[in-house]
Amino acid sequence: MEKNKDLNQDLWHRAKVRFEELNQELSSPILDHSKRSSLQKEHSYLKNLLDKHNEIETLETEASEISKHILDPNTDNDILELYKEELADVESKLKEEYINLDNFLYPADELDNKSIFLEIRAGTGGQEASLFAADLLSMYTKYAIKKNWQVSLSSESETDLGGYREVVLHIQGKGVYGHLKYESGVHRVQRVPATETSGRIHTSTATVAVLPEVDEVDFAINPQDLKIDTYRAGGAGGQHVNKTDSAVRITHIPTGTVVACQDERSQHKNKAKAMKLLQSRLLTSQKEKQESEISQKRKELVGTGMRSEKVRTYNFPQNRVTDHQVNVTLNKLDIVLEGNLDEIIEALMVHNNQERRKQKLTF
Repeated sequence: MEKNKDLNQDLWHRAKVRFEELNQELSSPILDHSKRSSLQKEHSYLKNLLDKHNEIETLETEASEISKHILDPNTDNDILELYKEELADVESKLKEEYINLDNFLYPADELDNKSIFLEIRAGTGGQEASLFAADLLSMYTKYAIKKNWQVSLSSESETDLGGYREVVLHIQGKGVYGHLKYESGVHRVQRVPATETSGRIHTSTATVAVLPEVDEVDFAINPQDLKIDTYRAGGAGGQHVNKTDSAVRITHIPTGTVVACQDERSQHKNKAKAMKLLQSRLLTSQKEKQESEISQKRKELVGTGMRSEKVRTYNFPQNRVTDHQVNVTLNKLDIVLEGNLDEIIEALMVHNNQERRKQKLTF
């Protein structure tokens, strides 16, 4: 079985040396609490890493010894079959340990299992852009339903022709962010608008932002930094909508971030949902800033949520959709718009995993 290529002997040696250094440093009685906590975290990581490496080495040695018996011409045939079964079992364990080690070295985004707020905004193109935003809303709603996720509208701003200037979906379920985080960016549509009399193809855009839902313990906000307004909701939703000041708008004063929620009858529920959306926006903004600082001299990884990135083109005349992040083109736009996004999203997830494994490991 092929050994892990990422981890050469020099790297393992440095990991062991650093682990011993940490043992010495942690034995010092004069370490302050903050420093000790940092060193203990590094120590725990290296201990787990070296334990996994030692387990793999033990299994590789065991596999090598069994192979010698199998190749020995003097080995009895009955015993030979037992050795082969034993080798298959060891190799199965090795494969599992390689996967565990790989996941440990290149961990997935800790937010991948979070639910999300998905914001769609009409971009360039006037009414056509708002109609395209409505198409994207339909596509993501159908995809969420196919995945057995819960989906609801948090806020919406409709146009006269049935499009949306802005709409926010709340999608709840396991692994939602891990699947949809790559959707953040500029989506471009090429088609003949319904209002176009000459049959000329127009290009319009909409932006999508995928925000992981966070808990208060994940991202705390100072209540003094908030301005909270209530008002009567408008739009679809039944007669109750316009009777009470149930809609809530929250402004985060330090950043100027504004969120609103009007889909619930209760002002209390709208406020709670609006707070979650605000936390998600602020956390995502903070995460983007950190990633931008780290990645100033290299290309951003897929899924950073930078809205300047053009992620996908939807060409109606040719029934074609192209994802520019992974250069995937499908000649079945009509099927994709019905919520059948798996082929594109799975390609994005594979690409993201490959990019993560290009990171240089240092100790």
